[in-house]
Amino acid sequence: MPKKKKEETEENQEAVEENVGEVKESTKEMKGIEEELSEEELEKVAEAESLETETKEISKKPKKKTNDESFALSEEEIEAKKKELLERAKKLTSKIDITKTEELKEQVRTKKKTETLLPLEEYVKAGIYLGTRVVTPEMRKYVYRRRADGLAILNTDTIDEKLKEGIEFLSRFNPKEVIVVCKRQAGWKVAQKFSELTGIRAFTKKYPAGILTNTTLPDFFENELTVVFDSWLDKNALHDTLKVHKKVLMIADTNNFIKGANQIIIGNNKSPKSLGIIFYLLTKGYCKAKGLDESQIPSLDWWTSGEEEN
Repeated sequence: MPKKKKEETEENQEAVEENVGEVKESTKEMKGIEEELSEEELEKVAEAESLETETKEISKKPKKKTNDESFALSEEEIEAKKKELLERAKKLTSKIDITKTEELKEQVRTKKKTETLLPLEEYVKAGIYLGTRVVTPEMRKYVYRRRADGLAILNTDTIDEKLKEGIEFLSRFNPKEVIVVCKRQAGWKVAQKFSELTGIRAFTKKYPAGILTNTTLPDFFENELTVVFDSWLDKNALHDTLKVHKKVLMIADTNNFIKGANQIIIGNNKSPKSLGIIFYLLTKGYCKAKGLDESQIPSLDWWTSGEEEN
């Protein structure tokens, strides 16, 4: 090999080794932001993940001040940490292969369709496997990996298993014993259709405070199970349910705390497509278990279109 070419090869090799070293070092820094926070700070950041994915109108509303100002970090400092994490992620994206939808599809093609509620390709297409950048301790075991931008990836096989468990759990209750609560706009359409087809009462947009706990209210009633779309946005309904010692079926994303839930369904609870798949399967499973009319259930495309009905 000519001396000049050999020198160039050695230089290239050194450059590659240097880049690999940088990637390894950066990867260490890509640990979830939750590992840098205390328990109280983690709760604030995890809640922020749910709030910032809600509609712009909701996210622009000023938060009410609380008496608890003992956190080590202010909201501005926590936001700065999140921005810093995103900046690190941008540097990494040019060096680390990001999991792409097509790659995930290839991984699941060998899975037999009869083994899952839907072909796993449908889960991938709907983005049900996409978590958040913040991962709570209880949800860590469901995370398959993290993308270069810090986004947690849920295991699709586990998602399917939890959906099967959720359908079986829900089917133990009669329609009049269950309520569904969804404050997130992305879930209003599917929650209402689920209610229409199953006879289960749904509260979208706003949950009437005290309806499960205050016996003096004219619309007070007792239920046995509350289905919660997001424990952060629907925390009032969750708290009321736990206060009267009733059961909870929770859709849990990676930034949710699942304390108090009797059964969880894991998945992206912020996307209309993901929520569409979850409630399409819950509707089909519940109607089948209860002997209800399944012929009126719209196709999967309707549930995942994300479009509001006129």
